[in-house]
Amino acid sequence: MGFVKVINTLEVQRIYVSQECKGKHIGKLLIQNAIEIAKSNNLNYIWLGVWESNINAIKFYEKQVFKKFDTHIFKLGEDEQTDNLMKLIL
Repeated sequence: MGFVKVINTLEVQRIYVSQECKGKHIGKLLIQNAIEIAKSNNLNYIWLGVWESNINAIKFYEKQVFKKFDTHIFKLGEDEQTDNLMKLIL
């Protein structure tokens, strides 16, 4: 097993918005809040992993100016899925 030590960054682990709340800019507000927290702590960037097949989420993060920088395998039970790693440089 390998790992990467990431210093001076903020990881967004999960953002879920219920179906009835989608389109109300809640996700954008949550990301903006994460950006404010990261900036106030003088962090270098925000990063996250998003399932490569979750096209809507990827488009959302791209609109927030996140860029793909790598991938990694996420194991869900016996199923191995590929996550895109994305970051927003502050």
